Amino acid sequence: MSTLPTTAEEHPENPRASLTFEGNTLLSAQQFTDSGYIVLPGLIPESLQDRLRPEVDRWVDDGLRSRSIAACADHGAETPPPLMELEMPAHGELLTYEPLLRVIADLMGAPFVFHHLHSDRHGPGVPGKPWHHDREPNDRGDPELLMVHALHYLGGLDGTIGSLAMVPGSHRRPRSKSAFAHLGSAELPGEVVIDTLPPGSTVLINSALLHARRPAPSPAGAAPRYFVDACYCQTGARWRPAKPYWRQMLATARTLGLDGGRWPELFAERHFTEYARSA
Repeated sequence: MSTLPTTAEEHPENPRASLTFEGNTLLSAQQFTDSGYIVLPGLIPESLQDRLRPEVDRWVDDGLRSRSIAACADHGAETPPPLMELEMPAHGELLTYEPLLRVIADLMGAPFVFHHLHSDRHGPGVPGKPWHHDREPNDRGDPELLMVHALHYLGGLDGTIGSLAMVPGSHRRPRSKSAFAHLGSAELPGEVVIDTLPPGSTVLINSALLHARRPAPSPAGAAPRYFVDACYCQTGARWRPAKPYWRQMLATARTLGLDGGRWPELFAERHFTEYARSA
């Protein structure tokens, strides 16, 4: 096991202006290709963090997350829940945060489309999440087309609220999502663990990468773990949607103008198949 360093080069005037692979050896597209992840410390500005946390609290405390899960569980229905994550202003802003999308564009080397957005608050002592990957299939069966997850840690990580464990390079071998779930979040050979990140940090992973949430050692910390993840897919095939109401989700994003007129493929329906329950 090794703990991943999380330092990154910063522009002297705008710490987020340099978050592109061009001329930046610390944010290497080759690293992402080889290992399946990169770390973007402090990507999310403090002002956006401050608006996201109350939205996550509302999402959890008002039962909106539970209703969203219930809407996805009814696989025959396409009716969206009363509120979708991207309808909350700060969540919509994070989804299309320009420095993030520029990094993803560098990774993809091609247009990409939004797949889904999740938001949660993990209480102190939250259990681990077993080893898994999150890649969905596309209708060409093309493993070279990228699906990436942006894992946003609004409060950072400090070793007391659970850590992110990953197996570098595991994205290159096809397997079922739950092939290693029987191991829980136990240590695997060659894994790296991220347990220290500043607030507002993001880890970009290839969605086929094996990863797990490692529970915090006892006693757990007192602070909750604010976590938002967003998924994006390279165009070139049609991807399986994550939610039965995916059309309404994309239409809402277009109505809200979340792409800012700069990312024409980001919410286009033509990049998806019909919904089918994930295996």
